[in-house]
Amino acid sequence: MAVSDPLFLDKSNPELWNSIGKFANQLAKSYQAAGISDRLAELVNLRVSQINGCAYCLDLHARKAIDAGESLQRINLLSTWNECGGLFDEEECAALAIAEAATTLPTPEERIAAVASARLVFTDEQVAAIQWIAVAMNAFNRISVLSRHPVKDRTLTESAQQ
Repeated sequence: MAVSDPLFLDKSNPELWNSIGKFANQLAKSYQAAGISDRLAELVNLRVSQINGCAYCLDLHARKAIDAGESLQRINLLSTWNECGGLFDEEECAALAIAEAATTLPTPEERIAAVASARLVFTDEQVAAIQWIAVAMNAFNRISVLSRHPVKDRTLTESAQQ
């Protein structure tokens, strides 16, 4: 194998990969129990993946977002969510601000402000769930970026399960 070949972290230690997969499954149950929809969770996943430049996760979570009822227009405009007028509602904007703060780690004041603003529209349980979604997506992004997971050529109508 050439040194330039990808080293897939998920394949190099399946036990750890399975553990993070179990964590992701538990996270989904947790955010759903808190009243966070799969659609909103996928918007957070997409925004975090955009910031991190993870092509594999962008491909996967765009399809999952569509499966969860998200529109292609909003997915295409997600990187400019704060410039889109009323296209994203107050809860979505609050969740996206948390996603950005958890990913870019701005100044403490900016992080505190993002969470404080979110607490005006979400319960503390929901704010915590959104933060956990962003934390998990950041971890998955790093695994995929470091592994150089390839993006498969697909049609728009193919399911997120593929």
